[in-house]
Amino acid sequence: MKIQECIVVEGKDDTTAVKRALEADTIETNGSAIGESVLKRIALAQERRGVIIFTDPDVPGERIRRIVSREVPGCKHAFLTKENALSAKKDNLGIENASVEAIRNAILKVREETVSTIKNKHPVTRQDLIDAGMMGGQGSQHRRERAGEILNIGYANAKQFLKRLVMFNVGRDEFAKAVKEVLEEENTRD
Repeated sequence: MKIQECIVVEGKDDTTAVKRALEADTIETNGSAIGESVLKRIALAQERRGVIIFTDPDVPGERIRRIVSREVPGCKHAFLTKENALSAKKDNLGIENASVEAIRNAILKVREETVSTIKNKHPVTRQDLIDAGMMGGQGSQHRRERAGEILNIGYANAKQFLKRLVMFNVGRDEFAKAVKEVLEEENTRD
């Protein structure tokens, strides 16, 4: 499977994992210390081919995602679940631990940032998160994590989750479907 866009990853091990799964070019940030020259390469790649940000589902990976997204607007985003990124020993979380299938699935489900001129007529609000039990209550973290998987926007705390819903133009209808699925899963477990 060949990917046109350049894929932004954190390091060499991530590049190796991506190239096992796909025919793609990568740009490595070399961890969370993203230099100006790397950001310029990412901006050039975005201008000429497009960029997919594909970082580890952890705090440093999310920090890199925010920096690149802020400095190079309009990027696409691919997310791995923590489960798919966990090493066999469960002591390391990263793209380099993911299976070929998990990497391909993440790239196939890529999400695009909303261009500022396109606004959702029915955006999800903070109150919608509270009403869905995804903010400030027991089980809210798990519900956000599962909804993030369903919507393919990754896991985030409540504030960042709401920002992602807006950034990826997830409307109330799409959000409501994900909430319904999460609640149905909870009810079948109980």
